[in-house]
Amino acid sequence: MASHDGFDHDILILGGGLVGSALACALDGRGWRVAQVESSLPQEGAPGFDERKLALALASLNALSALDVLPRLATAPAPIRRVHITRAGDFGAVRLAATDHGREAFGGVVLARELGQALESRLAAADLVRYRPASVVSVEPRADGPVVVIEQAGETRRLRARLLVAADGTRSLAREAFGIGTDEHDYGQTLLVCSLATDRAPDGTAYERFTDQGPVALLPMAGGHYGAICAVASGDAARVLALPDEAYIDYFQRRFGWRAGRVLRAGARSAYPIVRRVAQRITAPRCVVMGNAAQTLHPIGAQGFNLGLRDALTLAEVLAGGDPGAQALLAEYESRRREDRERTLAFSDGLARATANASFPMHVLRTLGLVALGHVPGLADPLVSGAMGFRGQVPALSRGRA
Repeated sequence: MASHDGFDHDILILGGGLVGSALACALDGRGWRVAQVESSLPQEGAPGFDERKLALALASLNALSALDVLPRLATAPAPIRRVHITRAGDFGAVRLAATDHGREAFGGVVLARELGQALESRLAAADLVRYRPASVVSVEPRADGPVVVIEQAGETRRLRARLLVAADGTRSLAREAFGIGTDEHDYGQTLLVCSLATDRAPDGTAYERFTDQGPVALLPMAGGHYGAICAVASGDAARVLALPDEAYIDYFQRRFGWRAGRVLRAGARSAYPIVRRVAQRITAPRCVVMGNAAQTLHPIGAQGFNLGLRDALTLAEVLAGGDPGAQALLAEYESRRREDRERTLAFSDGLARATANASFPMHVLRTLGLVALGHVPGLADPLVSGAMGFRGQVPALSRGRA
């Protein structure tokens, strides 16, 4: 039943994944009546509660620490102290060290499942209404406050809010209901994710190897192993996914090379088609679209969750008081997100296309670029700053003590 002002909630978050939950944490204690609609219970595996490896930028680690999420991780983030970038068939390499940029680490690597559990632990103590498990039946855009119809435990409820936040994933129902179109590009690749062990213990180096088929990467993980990412042409993905472990190890070694040593063991693999979907707008009347609902990126450069977290942090900063769905506040949010979003989208898509281009002119340009980045002082600074999450108007919680 709606409250005396006609609204059930000030802010209604659709989506129980990592970005929606991070927003709920950032809004806690701010005086808003906040609710979250989630499709599953935590033990059933909410969106994002899986075995993907997430490279969290330094800005993201700062924010999650300030939100009291980071201390709740079952395993501390494995620091990324160095980055090693190469491209098969090209000369040159980029070797970056965090200490050369005045930092101990560029960021850290965590399991998506463990980050989801840490967010769940933090929200257990939050002043928050959680509808779960619940499914969204419909979203009705209304100028005086959108209405969301949900089904929970066999009953239908109508929820009215001053502001609706669509953090409901790539195929967002709310985004479609508000008539927000998307620009899409299928990269023709499927990402295979697993854990790998090599005969060399990780030393804090993250490796990224670009190939004609897509990127291959190793991320240092706690426990002496790596998180392995391997993009495969979509038409070949089913075959590679079905390979016995020993055959996959040989396949990965051929694609990646020997710079991290000999691969000894491979864990269970999971597959994710790589399709870019970018919302043409990130706001509508009394609605904000964020996270994967706003932009689903190529995983190259590990920008997806970091960008979505900055969406959430910026919205929490903008909503300083008054009516959270006021047009002026939404316009400010859109303005503050413009530079970071546009530059990150351009970086992710441009890098994915340029590194997969096998033409000779692109080979020459890439080689020149790799050599320059590796040898010209200061040239890599903007790249490093963006990778650490310090791009555009940085949310206050992301700045840390620096």
